[in-house]
Amino acid sequence: MCGNEMDRMPDWAFKMMAFMFNLSDKFKSPDKKLNPFNIQKGQTVVDWGCGTGRFLKPASELTGESGSVYAVDIHELAIDSANRIIIKYNLKNVHPIITDGKSVNIPPQTADLVYALDMFHMVSDAKSFLKELNRITKSEGVLYLEDGHQPRELAKSKVSDSGCWEIIEETKSYMKCKPKNQTMLTISEL
Repeated sequence: MCGNEMDRMPDWAFKMMAFMFNLSDKFKSPDKKLNPFNIQKGQTVVDWGCGTGRFLKPASELTGESGSVYAVDIHELAIDSANRIIIKYNLKNVHPIITDGKSVNIPPQTADLVYALDMFHMVSDAKSFLKELNRITKSEGVLYLEDGHQPRELAKSKVSDSGCWEIIEETKSYMKCKPKNQTMLTISEL
């Protein structure tokens, strides 16, 4: 199913995805997808699995000059795309970061809000992934997690099995989660 549990898609697949997103975004703006997340000025937001960077400009505008947006991805082409968007729109509050998929160079309890859209199905080690998201999220922060191309029940099971997130709301599009059992884990402990 659509690259399930492969972590990093091949370059040709990333380029095909970018083409498809660019085409669909001409007919329907991706900006509205962030509206339910209620991103506020001054917040620190993590776009995990930023892919083509289609949400970076609206997230940057919503957080404003006093906020920050971390554009995190496992794919080098995603980071290249994020850098192009940063330059094109002069986004001073967006910081692209490459990850190995299990850890990232973001200090503990930094993020007010994390969103991981259309990528959860590709994560091969969901438990480590969700622990890392927990580590970087403030205790009062939230995670918006799309199922991706996997059944909702499987996605919910992965969240539950992680032991570090509680699903507090579900919509057709995503699960809203809050951190639980938060400890000050270091990257090396994961």
